[in-house]
Amino acid sequence: MARNVCLLFDCDGTLVDSEPLLAEVLTEIFNELGLPFVPADYMTRFRGTAFPTILATLEREHGDITPDAREAAMPAMRRRLYARMDQGVPRIAGIESALERLPHPKAVASNGPIEKIRRAMAASALAHHFGDHLYSAYEVGSHKPDPGLYLHATRALAFAPENAIVIDDAAVGVEAGLAAGMQVIHINHFPDQEATPAGAHALYHMEELPALVDHLTR
Repeated sequence: MARNVCLLFDCDGTLVDSEPLLAEVLTEIFNELGLPFVPADYMTRFRGTAFPTILATLEREHGDITPDAREAAMPAMRRRLYARMDQGVPRIAGIESALERLPHPKAVASNGPIEKIRRAMAASALAHHFGDHLYSAYEVGSHKPDPGLYLHATRALAFAPENAIVIDDAAVGVEAGLAAGMQVIHINHFPDQEATPAGAHALYHMEELPALVDHLTR
């Protein structure tokens, strides 16, 4: 008999293919601040990591920027990113079909700000799958890899952690789900470059998600 579970989805790289766009915007912003950065840095070092953490890491490595520049950096990044997102955000291949075949309660839990999550859902036409269950690390006060964000989303859906399944493409998200005591599906977009962490289940295409969820609930 299948268990009743809820599904907790990351946003960027899991539901929408916005990470290359974000990597480009981050490159522009950091380079304008005099901090060396290329799009590959986001994809290989910082994927899923909150902007303040990336900025702090770059300052440690390359030197501090002025307090005024530091304060203005994130709002500038968001304005530029939102303007480009409003032109459309592609979905991850196969995600619409997968969501249609998954009747379970669902939530989005992302390290990004709530406005970014809402814009991504609207621009990709996926919002109807999640309703009001959109949760941001900034509002919850807990960024992955801390498990607090996923635990908050699980409570909001009225499920116990052991009856939640996390679907996330980033290492920080996989770590957060495992730390929360949840089953974790790792969307591995780069199997030649990264391994799925121990304890998580690898998935290479979203079309296979419903079958894996079914397997994990039995």
